[in-house]
Amino acid sequence: MTKFTLNGAEAHFDVPAEMPLLWAIRDLAGLPGTKYGCGAGVCGACTVHVDGAAQRSCMITLGDVEGKEVVTIEGLHPEGDHPVQVAWRDLSVPQCGFCQAGQIMQASALLAATPNPTDQQILDGMRLCIGRMRMADATGRAPVSSRMSNMAQIPVEATRTAATIRW
Repeated sequence: MTKFTLNGAEAHFDVPAEMPLLWAIRDLAGLPGTKYGCGAGVCGACTVHVDGAAQRSCMITLGDVEGKEVVTIEGLHPEGDHPVQVAWRDLSVPQCGFCQAGQIMQASALLAATPNPTDQQILDGMRLCIGRMRMADATGRAPVSSRMSNMAQIPVEATRTAATIRW
């Protein structure tokens, strides 16, 4: 049995420790926001945080996260209002949208580790996607919001669009 923290709650999975974390998150925990993309850790659609670091859940196993903290897109912010999610909506970043949850997880981990990244650090952190430049723009905008101690300080018009996107 593998035990770890998943989005703030204790998780127990009685399956082989070799099972990819991605399938445990999607199939066993029922959290569909973490996507299967390439299966090789390249596209970033399956990105989650493991002890605060961005990791490709298709490339690590349940055994790899034993006793660790895992956060998926569903656990990033209960209302979908993490500063990176707000910036993504504000700039209408998604094109096809498939990899966006993973891209947001990658960007939020970058900002947690590097609160004021350079443009090059942001670009280096974004995975291959046609919307890479808009993702970089939104990531560059998010650090200002992420330094706020109270999310209520963000103007309402910056947190909502006509079609609010939630992951």
